[in-house]
Amino acid sequence: MQNKLLNDVGLAILRIAPSAMLLTHGIPKFQKIISGNIEFGDPLGIGAGPSLFLAVIGEVICPILIIIGFKTRWMAVPPAITMAVAAFVHHAADVFGTKEKAFLYLIFFIVIILLGPGRYSMDRK
Repeated sequence: MQNKLLNDVGLAILRIAPSAMLLTHGIPKFQKIISGNIEFGDPLGIGAGPSLFLAVIGEVICPILIIIGFKTRWMAVPPAITMAVAAFVHHAADVFGTKEKAFLYLIFFIVIILLGPGRYSMDRK
């Protein structure tokens, strides 16, 4: 009984903490969109605007839904893709220390995809 409780609390922390931290990177991007400034990198060659829009989905919209535990496994996919692009494309030529944060977020979101949200989420209600 206690082990199950600890697992569910651990899954909640795993879900909430990285998502909240990722918001600190995504909210400035969201503010850029609101202000009409779409200057942004184009790592996939789809244009600055679409790249910024996809980054906001992966770093703002999905993390908010992950925090509340709504469609958690599916909502963890865009942040994982965003972090894979950051690590393997945008920071490809950088030293490991520069891309380490993107790798850590990527690992967090892959684990969330694999383990799910746990009991303390909208998915389990």
